Amino acid sequence: MELLPPQPSGGFKSLKLLHLQLQDPLSDQPYGAEYGVLRNGIHYYVRSNAKPHHRAALALGVKVGSVLEEEEERGVAHIVEHLAFSATRRYTNHDIIKFLESIGAEFGACQNASTSPDETIYELLVPIDKPELLSQAISVLAEFSTEIRVSEEDLEKERGAVLEEYRGGRNALGRMQEAHWTLMMKGSRYAERQPIGLEKVIRTVSAKYVKDFYRRWYRPEHMAVVAVGDFVDTKSVVDLIRSHFEDKYADLNGQVPATIPVYPVPSHDEPRFSCFGEAEAGGSAVVVSCKLPVTSFKTIADYRFSIVEGMFHNALNQRFFKISRQKDPPFFSCSSAGDNLVHPVKAYLLSASCKEKGTLQALESVLTEVIARVRLHGFSDREIAVVRAFLMADIESAYLEKDQMQSTSLRDEYLQHFLRGEPVVGIEYEAQLQKTLLPQITASEVSKVAENYRTTCSCVIKTVEPRARVTPEDLKAIVSKVQSLEEAKLIPPWDEEQIPEEIVDNKPTAGHIVSQSDFPEFGATELLLSNGMRICYKCTDFLDDQVLFSGFSYGGLSEVAESDFLSCSMGSTIAGEIGVFGHRPSMLLDMLAGKRAEVGMKVGAYMRTFSGDCSPSDLETALQLVYQLFVTNVVPGREEVKLVMQMTKEAILAQERDPFTAFANRVRELNYGDSYYFKPVTVKELKKIDPKKACQYFDSCFKDPSTFTVAIVGNVDPETALPLILLYLGGIPRPTEPVMYYQRDELKGLPFTFPAGVVRQEVRKQMIEAQCSVQITFPVELKGPNVMEEVHLTGFICKLLETRIMQVLRFKHGQVYSAAVTAFLGGSKPSRVGNVRGDIAISFSCDPESSWKLVDFALDEVTALQEGGPKSEDVATILELEKRTFENGQQENSFWLDRLLRAYQSRFYTGDLSESFQLQDEWRNSVRSILTAETMQDALQRILPLPCKHQYTSVILMPQLPLLHQLLAVISALDQNQGKVALAAAGTLLFGIFLWRRLRRS
Repeated sequence: MELLPPQPSGGFKSLKLLHLQLQDPLSDQPYGAEYGVLRNGIHYYVRSNAKPHHRAALALGVKVGSVLEEEEERGVAHIVEHLAFSATRRYTNHDIIKFLESIGAEFGACQNASTSPDETIYELLVPIDKPELLSQAISVLAEFSTEIRVSEEDLEKERGAVLEEYRGGRNALGRMQEAHWTLMMKGSRYAERQPIGLEKVIRTVSAKYVKDFYRRWYRPEHMAVVAVGDFVDTKSVVDLIRSHFEDKYADLNGQVPATIPVYPVPSHDEPRFSCFGEAEAGGSAVVVSCKLPVTSFKTIADYRFSIVEGMFHNALNQRFFKISRQKDPPFFSCSSAGDNLVHPVKAYLLSASCKEKGTLQALESVLTEVIARVRLHGFSDREIAVVRAFLMADIESAYLEKDQMQSTSLRDEYLQHFLRGEPVVGIEYEAQLQKTLLPQITASEVSKVAENYRTTCSCVIKTVEPRARVTPEDLKAIVSKVQSLEEAKLIPPWDEEQIPEEIVDNKPTAGHIVSQSDFPEFGATELLLSNGMRICYKCTDFLDDQVLFSGFSYGGLSEVAESDFLSCSMGSTIAGEIGVFGHRPSMLLDMLAGKRAEVGMKVGAYMRTFSGDCSPSDLETALQLVYQLFVTNVVPGREEVKLVMQMTKEAILAQERDPFTAFANRVRELNYGDSYYFKPVTVKELKKIDPKKACQYFDSCFKDPSTFTVAIVGNVDPETALPLILLYLGGIPRPTEPVMYYQRDELKGLPFTFPAGVVRQEVRKQMIEAQCSVQITFPVELKGPNVMEEVHLTGFICKLLETRIMQVLRFKHGQVYSAAVTAFLGGSKPSRVGNVRGDIAISFSCDPESSWKLVDFALDEVTALQEGGPKSEDVATILELEKRTFENGQQENSFWLDRLLRAYQSRFYTGDLSESFQLQDEWRNSVRSILTAETMQDALQRILPLPCKHQYTSVILMPQLPLLHQLLAVISALDQNQGKVALAAAGTLLFGIFLWRRLRRS
C-alpha cells in the first residue's frame, strides 16, 4: 500500500530515477568542497554557502581522543581541549574568548570544543563582514593545532572548570550511562577511557604529562581544517588556511611521529546482564544493546543498507508507540536506534521506560516485538509503506532546501568525511538515490534487520530501578522464555488497527474575509475573518519547505479558581493522551505518514496558544489539525485516564528522587511566596483530579475562534494558502455565546510575592555523589512610561552579568564550568498599564565546599558594577553580541513569527499593527543608541535592588551531611556546658543505633 500524496510536477517530483548497480562506488571526493592536503599533511575543506549571511562555520578536527591516553593520562585529551581556549602562544588569559565575544561570536554552543574516545573537535561560528575577521578566526584554529600553551599555571586555572564538568556528569543519568558503556566495551581499551577521565588525574596530573600527550598526538597528518561560509570565493579562503597552517609542525625532539593505533572491541555470544539500582533514577527502564562491527560505507549497496536500517528502526518505533498507548501497556515509551559508538563498532539500542516494578514485563514485551514477532512474521507492507512515506517526505524537504542549508550542517558533514570516512555526495544526488531505492525496499528485507537484535549478537541487557528488585537470573529467564516462544512459533502476527482515511470527516463551510490590511513596510497582510479570527501572514524565502504559525488568545489558568486549578492544569496532559485532534494519537501517527505537519498547544497562566510547523505542500493538513482542535470534544475514557495518571505518578515519583527537584521547588517557593500556581503536584494530589472537568476546561480553551489571533510566516503562496485558511480557520464555527472571552486588562494576576530582604538557604539532600547547584535571584519591577525600553535594558543587563560572572568565577577563579543569567518577566498579567514584574537569576554549579564563597564573589561583582559601572569594552561586547544575534535572527522564520506575535501582544497595540511593529524597532534602537558604561550603570542601579546585597535570595543544593557530622555541627554551635550534655546524649544515641543494628543481625 503506497501512502504518498499526489505528486505535482517540478522540483523533487521531477527528479529522474537513477540506473544503479549495487557494487557501484560512492565518490570519495567530498561534494561541493574545495578539498586537499597541505604539504605538512593537514587536510582542508572549503565551501561557499550563503546561510547564515556574512558568517563562517569553522572547525579543526583532530583524530585524537581519550582512547589514546595511558593510565596516568586518563582525562588529559579533554584537558587539552580546555586549555586551548585558556592560553596559546599568541593568546593568554582566555583572550581567545574575549576576542570571539568582542566580534559578536558568543562562547558556548557555537564557539566550543568536544572530546570523544576517538576524536577532538574545535568549532567556531564567526561573522566575516569585515575582511580581517576570517583571517583572525582561522589563526585561532591554527593556534589550537600546535600552539596550545601548557604550563602549571594554566593547568591550575583550568582544573576547577574540568572538575566541575566531571562532577556534573556524576548524576544518576551519568552513572547509568557509564555502567552500560563499561559493560558494552568490556574487554577493550574503550571500557576504561571515557573522555572525562579520572578525578585523581584531573586534580593531580602535571603539565609535563599534558604537554607530552599534546605533542605526541596533535600531528598535522591527524588534523583537518573545515571552513564553510558566505565567502566571495573559496580560493582566497584556501590561501588563508595555507598561510596559517602550512608551516605548522609539532616539535617531537627527533622522535618518530606516533601512528594512531586501532583498539578492537571483542564480540561475545552470551548476553551480559546488569541490574542497576539507582536511588536517584528518573524512573524504571530497560536497555538492550547489540554491538556490530562498523562496516564500510563506500558503495551503493552500503548506502542502501543504511536506508534499510533506518526503515527498520522507524517501523519498530511505530509499533512501540502503539503498544505504549494500549490498555495497561508494558512500557510508557520505547525507542530503537542505531549509533556509531566508536571506530570499530556500532550498536543497535533499545530503551524502554516503564512503571516501577515493571522492568521484567517491559523486557519481555520488547524482546517479543524485536526478537520474536518481527523475525517470525515480519513487518506488513502497510507498515513499511508508512515508513517509506515519512522518509520520502524528509528527503524531499532536504532537497527543496538544498540551497538554504546552514553552514554548520555542511561543516559537520565534512568533519565526518575526515574523521570517519563517511561519503559526502550532495543532497541532490542523495535525493535521487533515495527516490530510486526507497520504492525497491521490501517489508521482508527490512524485517531481516531484526537478526542483528539477537541475544547472541554481543548483547547487553540492563535494567534500571530506584531500588534493584530483579536479578540477572530473572533477566536470563525472560530471554529463555521468549526464545522458547519463538522456536515454538507461538507468537501471533502483529494486529493492525484500521486507520481512517481523512483527518476531517466533514469539510466545513468556508468563511470569508471581512477586512484586509496590507503592511508593505514589513511584508505582512492582516485578515479579519467572518468568524472573528484575526490572521496575519508574512511570505518569506528563508526556507522553501517551511511554514510556521502560532495563534493566541488571552485568558488562561490564572482565571481558574484555586479549588479547580489542579484539575484544569492537567487538562492538556489528559486530553492530549486521548486525542485533541479527533483521533487517537496512535491512529494520527499513521494518518500523517508522508506529511510534514505538526501542531501543538499550550494553556499558560494568561494565554492559550497553538503553534505549528509544516511544509507548504502540507499546509492543508496542518490547518485541518487546527480545525479539529477547535471542534473536537474530548471525552475521557476510563482506560486513557488510568494510563495518564499512572504515567504522571511515575514522573512525580521520579522527580521526588531527584535532588535537583527539591532544590528547584524550594527556589520557586521562596521567590514566589508559596503561590499555588508554582507548587509542584504531589502523588497524593493526583487523587483529587477530576478528569471530566480537566477535559471540559481544555475543550473550552480552544472553542471560540473570535478570541484568537494567528500569525503565519514562511513560504506561503497566498493564491493556494488563502482558500485553505478560509476553509479550515474561517470555517471554525463561532459559538452563539462567547467562550473564554477576556479583555487583557481585566485578567487576574498570579499571586506571588518576593521576599523583602535577604534569604540565604541550603537545601540538603542525600546524594550518591556530591552535586551542588546555586541560584541567586533578584526581584525586578519595571515601571514608568518607558517600560518597554526597560525590558530591552534587562536583556542587556543579563548578558553583561553573564559575561562578567563567567570572567570572575571561571576565568579568574577557575571554579565553575559555566554560568547563566536569565530574566523571567512573565509574572505580571499582560496589562496595558501595569508594571512588569519578574526576576533576574544567576545560576551555576560548583564544588559544595566553595559554594558560599562563589555566591559572595558573584554578589561582589554585581555590586562592583552597580557602584563603579562596567568597562566601555564590556558594553561594546554586549552590543556586538546583541547585534549579531539580531542579524542572524532576521534570516529565520521563527524570528519574524515572534516579532508579529510580540507586536500584537504589545501593551501599546490598539489595533494598528504597523505602529506596534515600528515601536519594537524604536525601543531597541533607542536602548542601543544610549547604551554606554554610564547608562548601563544607571540601569543596573534602577532595575536591580540597590544595593543588590539588600534584597535577594540565594539557594544552594548541598549533599546531606552524615548523621555524625550533623550532630557535631549542632554541638559546635552550643556553649561549653550545653555541648557536654549534647555530646553525652549524642554518644548514647549512636551507641543505641549500633546496638539495635547488631541485635537485628543476630
